Amino acid sequence: MASSSVNLEEIPSESLMNELLRRMKCAPKPEKRLILIGPPGSGKGTQSPIIKDEHCLCHLATGDMLRAAVSAKTPLGIKAKEAMDKGELVSDDLVVGIIDEVMKKPSCKKGFILDGFPRTVAQAQKLDEMLERQGVKIDKVLDFTIDDAVLEERISGRWIHPASGRSYHTKFAPPRVPGVDDVTGEPLIQRKDDTAAVLKSRLESFHRQTQPVINYYSKKGIVATLHAEKPLTDVTDEVRK
Repeated sequence: MASSSVNLEEIPSESLMNELLRRMKCAPKPEKRLILIGPPGSGKGTQSPIIKDEHCLCHLATGDMLRAAVSAKTPLGIKAKEAMDKGELVSDDLVVGIIDEVMKKPSCKKGFILDGFPRTVAQAQKLDEMLERQGVKIDKVLDFTIDDAVLEERISGRWIHPASGRSYHTKFAPPRVPGVDDVTGEPLIQRKDDTAAVLKSRLESFHRQTQPVINYYSKKGIVATLHAEKPLTDVTDEVRK
């Protein structure tokens, strides 16, 4: 195995200690592999960091993983960039391959949360095939169900901390200081597609493509339905159950 290129002497002691403490805390945790499915604004982005921290999982958002693979110029990242430069969609096989790569990182040792993938039954099947080769499987699919009519108010007031994915809402979950992330103090952003018109289009696409994915996993008996219209803490309690 190739030696690591990271020089531990250059890493601050505090960072090393924090990582050591994290690994010690995580050692007794059971492994979990979760998929979060729900329409935009259903609360996946709010619950993901909570689940990630409590269960020592890594958060795999496909868009972030693709950008990281392209930036790192991994073999799969180079292929993904070639497709994107041509204006083509990145193939399901490439995305599953990148997930396979990321799963091997120490931060994913206890499992992962998949958010934004799979979006189709074909993607779910390819994901299952890859996991089966690793000798593991998806443990639970969390289905964030919510009425479309509730989502517009949620979407229009949503603010995001880009680096961590933490999300806030001006009415339902405001930051302590308006426009600023509670943890880092960095500015929050509002996504350009968080509008009623874009939401309508995204919901139509979600229902058309993703409902069959929920049906696919329901047949395996691993779907847990969450009432995502409830307050944040109530949904967190449902997740824990």
